[in-house]
Amino acid sequence: MREIDAAHGEGGGQLVRMACALAALTGTPIRLSDIRARRDPPGLAPQHLTAVQALATLCDAQTEGLALRTREFVFRPGAIRGGDFLFDVGTAGSITLVLQAVLPVALSAPVPTSLRILGGTDVKAAPPFDYFRYVLLPQLQWLGLQIDATLRRRGYYPRGGGAVDVQVRPGAPSALRQDRAGVLRELGGHAHIANLPGHILERMQHSAERVLSGFGVPRIETERLGHEAAIGAGGAIVLWARTDASLLGGSEVAQRGIPAERIAENAAQALAEELKCGATLDVHASDQLLIYLALARAPSQFLVRTWSSHAATTAWLIEQFLPVQFAPVPEVGHWRVSVTCR
Repeated sequence: MREIDAAHGEGGGQLVRMACALAALTGTPIRLSDIRARRDPPGLAPQHLTAVQALATLCDAQTEGLALRTREFVFRPGAIRGGDFLFDVGTAGSITLVLQAVLPVALSAPVPTSLRILGGTDVKAAPPFDYFRYVLLPQLQWLGLQIDATLRRRGYYPRGGGAVDVQVRPGAPSALRQDRAGVLRELGGHAHIANLPGHILERMQHSAERVLSGFGVPRIETERLGHEAAIGAGGAIVLWARTDASLLGGSEVAQRGIPAERIAENAAQALAEELKCGATLDVHASDQLLIYLALARAPSQFLVRTWSSHAATTAWLIEQFLPVQFAPVPEVGHWRVSVTCR
């Protein structure tokens, strides 16, 4: 039984999700304690609970003490299996955070896996679904992984009700070698709103274009949805920059009381900072890809604007389970991160 201090470093839900995913991948029983100890409220929230329950289903795990708001539980994995699965967060808890946990495990199944996940598609403090499908998913495909995702319905805080289908074919990731930023080839984006006035969408688009004008003219697709395509009112903007060597993203979810201009400016400014520093992975993609790079059979290297506390915590956790070492080295404007086998 491996003891995991879930309050280590960032001490958030990502540590819990990744610990259970790594336990499943390595067949290691674990006990997690002090779960989300510094959060208010502490313990497992619905989206964390759903992610762990989904992982338990995928690897026939036995659990002890697993419940909403628990601060300690045991996870004993069994054999990983594929097939068809439905997981419902039951609230607006993030679908993309559940996917962060289950995808590495589904890739290790002996047969293809089909997932339908219900919950929030675009919620605060989580990657919007469009960031997943336009930024992270292409990066996973660059690693040689066969994953397809289809949006069935948007869902927002507080009701959720969004639906996403994901198909995963088994496979091992390739290494990532991105040691130069490359020449900018495309500035793009996708902005959407649901059950809100159309002028909000226009203001988001124009604000993002203004912030990014120093890099070129971004082509931002816009989408206005009604009740048939979305549960509740909400929106998000996701922007990306494709170079001949990398793909960077910036995103922001619409929030009540925050002007549309500020939402778009935040997303655009985040992307602008990535471009200015010469990164090859944005700060959000970098920590999400670490588990895949750790599973690759060759060394990886990438450039990131900052080595975040999220990334440092995830790297520390992965090193507890796999014979891999992460070496972040500060350089002018960014960090160079190497991933090697021990």
